Amino acid sequence: MSVSPQCWAIIPAAGTGQRMASSIPKQYLPIDGKTILEHAAYPLLEHASIYQVIVALNINDNHFSQLDFTDKKQKLRNVVGGETRAHSVLNALESIKEEMKPDDFVLVHDAARPCLSYMDLDRLIETCMSHDVGGILAMHATDTLKRAEGNQILSTLNRENIWRAFTPQMFKFTILYQALQNALQEQIVITDEASAVESLGYRPCIVEGSSLNIKVTCPEDLTIAEMYLNLNKRLST
Repeated sequence: MSVSPQCWAIIPAAGTGQRMASSIPKQYLPIDGKTILEHAAYPLLEHASIYQVIVALNINDNHFSQLDFTDKKQKLRNVVGGETRAHSVLNALESIKEEMKPDDFVLVHDAARPCLSYMDLDRLIETCMSHDVGGILAMHATDTLKRAEGNQILSTLNRENIWRAFTPQMFKFTILYQALQNALQEQIVITDEASAVESLGYRPCIVEGSSLNIKVTCPEDLTIAEMYLNLNKRLST
């Protein structure tokens, strides 16, 4: 009898978030009573389809152990991250590969995206579980896009087929593991998991997500994220 694939989740959280000009890594800044990382992790921890959540931490991290995940501890583990996002995700995959089945799926979610909605997460998992590769949450570009050199505009781009990539990004374990190993060995510049998968010739699918799923990058994003968190609460009730 065949066993259904499981979903695992990884949160790379080894970065320091220098653009926030904060004394602590941005994922530990507070919003609405919890840290950004806690807000990012809880939708994954609470989702019935996700078996385990692995957080990849900076080797010098002394904040994670102070977070209160008491009610979800059995579903949460942490590993030491790496020099880059790709290294961190690969370290997390290495830590669980002996437990993985080839067709299991892995979701990778930014530690600095605190506003993931359960509706978007449901839609991503449902869509990707029936896809040969996996896919990403994304949103159609609505702004006019310019290509520039320095501060001089060279051209206006056609935005018809342009999407803004969000997270989580969800792929079959074997594909993601091979893609990250290959990208690091070949020194391919990747900006997300999808770009690593694409470099092997795979074509992930796109699942349209909410514009509320922002990434906290600079100080003003904290206020926006708190507003979006409260909006998500109202929409889910």
